[in-house]
Amino acid sequence: MGRMHRGWPGSGGRGSGRGGWQQADLPPTDDVAAWFAGRLPGDWFSGDPEVTADRDEIVVVGELPALDTQYPDTDAGRTDAAAAEAGRISRFREDTRDTRIGIAQQAESRYQRKVAWGARIGSTSELFTTVSVPVMTRLRQPERIVLDTLVDAGVARSRSDALSWAVRLVGEHADDWLAELRAAMARVDDLRANGPDASDGGGSTG
Repeated sequence: MGRMHRGWPGSGGRGSGRGGWQQADLPPTDDVAAWFAGRLPGDWFSGDPEVTADRDEIVVVGELPALDTQYPDTDAGRTDAAAAEAGRISRFREDTRDTRIGIAQQAESRYQRKVAWGARIGSTSELFTTVSVPVMTRLRQPERIVLDTLVDAGVARSRSDALSWAVRLVGEHADDWLAELRAAMARVDDLRANGPDASDGGGSTG
């Protein structure tokens, strides 16, 4: 079964901004990795792809079969290997385009989320067209100063870039904690689903 990284659960009543999908009405993605593992042609990837889903997007990244040519472990050899890997990913992208579009349309109908693709081979990885979702937030002065410091230091070009950089940094250094948090949230969802139905009334009125 494919690897699945579950995104944050949807919050009620907020539109996604694409096609009128409402977050509260989004289908669950618990089986999305298995669906793609069963739907994709068996010769595309070495093993099942890695599938990541959140409220807006499903990203499917697979490992391509290794190159036949072995390059020497020298500067020139590593440069050639990187070029060959990039070329192999480019060929995969072009050769599979029509099929990927068809699969993406089926997945978008099933899960009501956009689908993006990616591939990796050796030390090279590439994500194809992905969704960039604007997120509005209000920051107090201390938080704004942090973003401005990143901009002034040349780490980011704007406050928006700085905020994106900070989120990526937190994600890289808090993977274990975020995984535990998501697992706890999933357990809460399961407990809620298995609990008594409030619509049953809860007892006899005599």
